[in-house]
Amino acid sequence: MSIPELYSLFKESSGVTTDTRNIFKNSIFFALKGSQFNANAFAKEALDSGCSYAVIDEKEHFIEGCILVEDVLESLQELAKYHRDQLKIPIIGITGSNGKTTTKELLNAVLSKKYKVKATPGNYNNHIGVPLTLLSIGQDIEIAIIEMGANHAGEIAFLCEISQPNFGAISNIGFAHMEGFGSFETIIETKCALYRFLEKNNGLAFVDSKNQLLVEKSVNNKRILFGKSDNCYSEITHSSSPFLEFNLKVKDKESLKVSTQLIGDYNLDNAMIAISIGQYFDVDFKDIVDAIEEYIPSNNRSQWMESESNKLILDAYNANPSSIKSAIENFRSLQLKNKVIILGDMLELGETAVEEHQKVIELLLKEDMDVYLVGPIYSQCLKPENMHFFSNTADAKSYFSKNRIKDKTILIKGSRGLKLESLVELL
Repeated sequence: MSIPELYSLFKESSGVTTDTRNIFKNSIFFALKGSQFNANAFAKEALDSGCSYAVIDEKEHFIEGCILVEDVLESLQELAKYHRDQLKIPIIGITGSNGKTTTKELLNAVLSKKYKVKATPGNYNNHIGVPLTLLSIGQDIEIAIIEMGANHAGEIAFLCEISQPNFGAISNIGFAHMEGFGSFETIIETKCALYRFLEKNNGLAFVDSKNQLLVEKSVNNKRILFGKSDNCYSEITHSSSPFLEFNLKVKDKESLKVSTQLIGDYNLDNAMIAISIGQYFDVDFKDIVDAIEEYIPSNNRSQWMESESNKLILDAYNANPSSIKSAIENFRSLQLKNKVIILGDMLELGETAVEEHQKVIELLLKEDMDVYLVGPIYSQCLKPENMHFFSNTADAKSYFSKNRIKDKTILIKGSRGLKLESLVELL
């Protein structure tokens, strides 16, 4: 079956699904395969549960209602690209080593003040999530925001070919996923594929004028600079609040203080992307500020929490050398007493893993706070006597259950695989 023929069926359906636990009537089931699963075997279940069709790529599972293709994933991606071709709306691509999900959420909040917006749900930012997001864009949507992630070379270029953004922003470029990239130069090339796509297709890039690397890499782009220009200027103001506050000056508007519910000065860059794009799309200035101030982080990303015993900054969704350094520096700057830091391993660093973890330990030697390090990689490092080390999260939980911490402000940060959020109930 050709993609145009499949698209005709898609238009008559209620959407697509890839999970038999999330079937909705008259949807099309795409039987994806992975290292731990093969959904071809569930095609009958999907059809019995209400799907109108099941797209499979293994003949032995073919029954009435199935559509046999050469490769299910490729068909899903090609269908999403075909659907994108039919959409006549702005598609804004967001990528970066750190902060892209927060940027996407802030931008969604800003643009939603004026438009009907579809944004990438959660972290559906890979070769499967991006097509699923595109295929969920209905005719009522006025603007779409597509988050694009990468842990291997060339992935952003591939996702751009599918989503075809006509606007875009890179939050930053840092030292992450070295296991897949191999070098920092490859990370730069991969992330800047968004700029190259926009350049080739006369799209518009929004670029942080304070980030020299991004300014240099976008020099040939049609672009809007923000951060320290007349178009959009910001300056952090420090107070006793743990939350990011900054003065904002936009074009001819009066300077305004913005009080966010974001933890970390590094979130200013994420907020400024949302503000700059909101300005471009003529969202009312007050609505932009309101959206930024109203946004509350979730999903273990820079969440401020207060337990009966302590104050917590839970940032346990992701960690790499760049984000860890920023988190430590920001935590140091907070005007709060009795600080404790709990860090989990940074994953996907390949051969540089132990070296990068040792650098974090050396950075922490300068800090006047209690330090707890969790994970098998930290356990391989040289261990200062004034720091606590645990080979896994279970051991850390056991320790904290017997040695309760009280009246502290605690930063919890690590890669998702460590599940450090499970410590919260003990803190």
